Amino acid sequence: MRKISISIILLSLLMPFCFAEPDSADSDTAVTLENGEVEKAFSVVYHMVIDGAIGTVTADRVIDAVKTVEAEHADLLLITMDTPGGFNDSFWDITKAIMNSTVPVAVYVYPVGAKAASAGVYIAYSAHIAAMAPSTNIGAAHVVSGSGEPIDSVLMEKIMNDAVASLKAMADRNGRNPEWAEDAARKSVSITDKEALELGVINFWAEDIDDLLEQIDGFEVKTALGKKIISTKNPITIPIKKTFIQSFLDIITSPNIAFILFSLGGLGLVLELYNPGSILPGVVGGICIILAFYSFRTLPINYAGLLLIIFAIILFILEVKIASHGLLAIGGVVSVIIGGMMLIDTVDPSLQVSKSVIFTIALLLAGFIVLAGTLAYKARVSKPTTGVEGLVGETGTVKEKIDGAGYVYVAGELWEATAENPIEVGVEVTVVEVDKMKIKVKPKA
Repeated sequence: MRKISISIILLSLLMPFCFAEPDSADSDTAVTLENGEVEKAFSVVYHMVIDGAIGTVTADRVIDAVKTVEAEHADLLLITMDTPGGFNDSFWDITKAIMNSTVPVAVYVYPVGAKAASAGVYIAYSAHIAAMAPSTNIGAAHVVSGSGEPIDSVLMEKIMNDAVASLKAMADRNGRNPEWAEDAARKSVSITDKEALELGVINFWAEDIDDLLEQIDGFEVKTALGKKIISTKNPITIPIKKTFIQSFLDIITSPNIAFILFSLGGLGLVLELYNPGSILPGVVGGICIILAFYSFRTLPINYAGLLLIIFAIILFILEVKIASHGLLAIGGVVSVIIGGMMLIDTVDPSLQVSKSVIFTIALLLAGFIVLAGTLAYKARVSKPTTGVEGLVGETGTVKEKIDGAGYVYVAGELWEATAENPIEVGVEVTVVEVDKMKIKVKPKA
């Protein structure tokens, strides 16, 4: 009977859960209108930030964000963007992910003073909603090479035509201005936020994120699943932050950091060769070079520039081993400067290695190498200070008369000594030669 009573009690506790209402009608997440329809009490908006150049890491972040909002059945993915541009492969991956998203994606050029240049134009046009904040600008959508190979005029024209066609297709899909998109790509034109709204380049102009979410509530867009009305009523905003690994990779894939890593890696190897067995420079140099090669994999590298930097490292190594009086170091500095300027294969100055970084690293490398070469040269020509060879030139005192042979106290020890002429006890002598375990001396001048 006791077991039966316990079973009845448990069954009574579980009955409410067995016949619970569906989640969509839960009083905490939805409200029922007078006509019987169910309306969500709040909306879920995921928010991610794109700040800086568009690269492989940014593309991976956007793709992951799209997958997340789809899995969570969110109402909107909001991307706030401030970018000088990026590289072809990366932003094409981003535009494909956005256009194939089943959840509406809004791209907002924000904060005040931000810009959507080059790749930013393509990303904004691919979004279901495009918006801009006050004092922002958009444009200069010229194509940036990402192959690492020279592009002739015919091939460049083909790439440009393909880019323009893609922009027009995105404009047609999302109801934007296709003529301005072509001018942005072919003529690199740029416009302000107010001009973009007047020309139909964007859908909304908003003071801030809250203003934008309020305006787009009820706006109809075309997603991968068809038309959908956006709901941003009472939004719960969930930030999509960078992971530690994404932040780290985002840093090292910067053109400036990639150049610095490779240069420091070469310096570490040079110092290890100068002083074999020191270990630390070799380990640090190896890690820097491996990280630099990872960065090069994600960037459009001009291999002529890379080879020039490698050649500079070889010259620096030879400077330590050969007394060139600084000529090899000068050649290395010139190679580093030219190689750094050629390293990133793009015409966009904002995506190239900074000239100040190039000259600073070149001068630091030259200073270290000249210092190491000077020390190596002095070590080669200086008098030995250890071992029996280090006795030459030392002063001692005769302890046993030298008449053919005798003994001299020198460097804290008693040595068997010879001299051309007899030398009496107590006379100070100078070591002039070492022959195995015997020394030859002469009276101190």
